[in-house]
Amino acid sequence: MSALRLAVLASGRGSNLRAILEAIARGELDAHVAGVFSDRAKATALEHARATCVPATAISAKDYPTREAFDEAMFSLVDAVHPDLIVCAGYMRLMSADAVTPRAGRIINIHPSLLPAFKGLHTHQQALDAGVAEHGASVHFVTAELDGGPVIAQARVPVVPGDDAERLAARVLEREHPLLLATLRELAAGRIGLGPDGVQHDGAILASPLQLTADGHLAPP
Repeated sequence: MSALRLAVLASGRGSNLRAILEAIARGELDAHVAGVFSDRAKATALEHARATCVPATAISAKDYPTREAFDEAMFSLVDAVHPDLIVCAGYMRLMSADAVTPRAGRIINIHPSLLPAFKGLHTHQQALDAGVAEHGASVHFVTAELDGGPVIAQARVPVVPGDDAERLAARVLEREHPLLLATLRELAAGRIGLGPDGVQHDGAILASPLQLTADGHLAPP
């Protein structure tokens, strides 16, 4: 099986992109980043890409009259690099159904909460305000519903006394990177897919998301 060909969409600092690039360089992920795309020209993610000679492109939503027109332009660029998988790694734009539906099962996103809890922004503060004992991150297939696609895998982090949003976010981020990499390894190996009845792992429908273990692997709950 050839290396998984990735297109990465990012709007900000690009820490998950950097984790992907470093894992590939270490030989820990059988993948190739064919291009990085952003809606923000000053996104640090673009700098990470260019530093490793990965093509990096930004276009602005302000140049397009509608979200659908922007998505059409963005995904024409993405499609041009012929990705097997599109990874949203801190990409902050909600995608239109016209963009997502033709690519169903080929777009994933990493989100800093245990979905379906705490969709959208400010998830760490949401978790603290709700008084939950456990928080974390999820990787899911993307649909047109905000953070609403089928969840593939999760990493769990305890909420401890004295936590504020910044401290909790830092601990979640430490687990986000290995979660995304573990999920990508399973996808690269052909072990994960999206069927009509939900997420499949080794040909069986997952009743609940895979969980990240202490040693950085994915296992059924």
